[in-house]
Amino acid sequence: MVFDPVDDFETAGYLRNFSQEKDPELVKTVEHELFRANLPDAADYLGKHKILKYSNFLKVHHILFNGFYPWAGQDRTQTAPKSYIHKGETFFSHPEDAARAVNEGLRLGQDTKVMKARPGEIMGLFAFGHPFLDGNGRTMLLVHAELCQRAGFSICWNETDKNDYLLALTDEIAKPAKGLLDRYLLKFIGPVQVKGGWANMVATLRGLDGKGTMDEVAAIDSSIAVQYLQFEKRRGYQIRQ
Repeated sequence: MVFDPVDDFETAGYLRNFSQEKDPELVKTVEHELFRANLPDAADYLGKHKILKYSNFLKVHHILFNGFYPWAGQDRTQTAPKSYIHKGETFFSHPEDAARAVNEGLRLGQDTKVMKARPGEIMGLFAFGHPFLDGNGRTMLLVHAELCQRAGFSICWNETDKNDYLLALTDEIAKPAKGLLDRYLLKFIGPVQVKGGWANMVATLRGLDGKGTMDEVAAIDSSIAVQYLQFEKRRGYQIRQ
């Protein structure tokens, strides 16, 4: 089943790409090559902003993927406002809550003491926010790496295991702020790297091409709304106002 939240796959291709390409595996290849090509520009962009905001998070996505997606840099309030996005039993935020989740991650991540102690909680907030139809993982990884650098450390992503990381991330989304992803990531803390160094490491990560993974979409109806609310209740996370 193809991920098709805007319901125009046959006429516009996978997620309305400029090429109208329908092969998801080929799309993933194009995405990854764009990511690698545009990563230096996105990293430079982040470095020019002392305080990172949600608008900067969106702009990073735009820099990375605007060559393929006309909606690059637009969140789900614009691209799929009437849909819930989930992967299996894991629900991502309601479209209207994406900015709140990402902003909370940015607020915490720009406190260097919090960033050093709770990098997994911050990554989990970015992941739960899931603002985009695609490219979320690459965007949040790049922003997270910038926050790590500002806090004086790096995560040695090339030493992590993709499956173990994704399992820990899934647990973090379902049970946030319990230290589940923190405990995994803190095992891979290393010294701060020059920006070119961590950018190159991120660009060459194993498994970052996204192949074999696919979100699912469900229209906002009463039954799905109940499932989403139950998931949110189990999470029990309170964002500070």
